[in-house]
Amino acid sequence: MYLGQEIHVIGNGFIIHFTENYGMAFGLELGGSIGKLLLSIFRIAAVIGIGWYLRHLVLHKKHKGQIAAFALIFAGAIGNIIDSAFYGMIFSESNFQIAKLFPPEGGYASFLQGRVVDMLYFPIIEGHFPSWVPFWANQEFIFFRPVFNISDSSITIGVAMILLFQKKYFHKEEDIAGPAAAEQTVQS
Repeated sequence: MYLGQEIHVIGNGFIIHFTENYGMAFGLELGGSIGKLLLSIFRIAAVIGIGWYLRHLVLHKKHKGQIAAFALIFAGAIGNIIDSAFYGMIFSESNFQIAKLFPPEGGYASFLQGRVVDMLYFPIIEGHFPSWVPFWANQEFIFFRPVFNISDSSITIGVAMILLFQKKYFHKEEDIAGPAAAEQTVQS
């Protein structure tokens, strides 16, 4: 696919829309190649930290849902790092043309300078804001506007699991054993 090309899977409700993300979520980016390098280094450090914490959770036999949530975040982050690290090295530019795999002249970017490919687009509701809405009067709105990828979905699901089930995942040991164990600890 070339940049901006679309394939309508389910009418206008689910579209494969090829785009490349230069930075982080919602297209935010740090300026230039130095900013991109700093973002990549931060991502790698975060994955190392998440991987260490995930290992800790498994070794201490924590709640399986908590392990699954952090595994989803870990896997999604690795997927985005792989795109960012290698995509630019193995593909040519995709502006107004279909990108070539392993072009003879080399890819469009060096290591850790590539873009993350996003392709899932669900513009479920389209319309215009009413004229009485401040700041956005009569402007077009689309719900759900962001284009994302499977790695982004994995991260989002993992974070949502942690937010929704935090009381189940993060509890004190005495909460599990009950009040009798907590009372016995106080008497000791």
